[in-house]
Amino acid sequence: MPRPLPEARLVRETILDLCRAKGGGKTLCPTDIAKALVREGEDWHPYLAPVRREAFALAKAGEIGVFRKGKPIDPGAAHGVIRLGLPVAAPAEAAEGGEAP
Repeated sequence: MPRPLPEARLVRETILDLCRAKGGGKTLCPTDIAKALVREGEDWHPYLAPVRREAFALAKAGEIGVFRKGKPIDPGAAHGVIRLGLPVAAPAEAAEGGEAP
């Protein structure tokens, strides 16, 4: 019998932890996060939809960025191949020395 999918909270925490560990300017594939949520040898594919759902929620809240071809995109318009990472600082913040959350 397959293990139940993880709670949304655990998925969000894993996304944030892995994005922070990767650091600014670096991104992760949602499959990397799904694989981090499973036990060794377990199929990660069922975890991909919850990862994408929670990633989009985190992106809409400004906690992470969603990227396509290296550029930030609107999480509401995201489809296909995406990457996840820390949000990019707005140009005004970067000029002032501010950091992305």
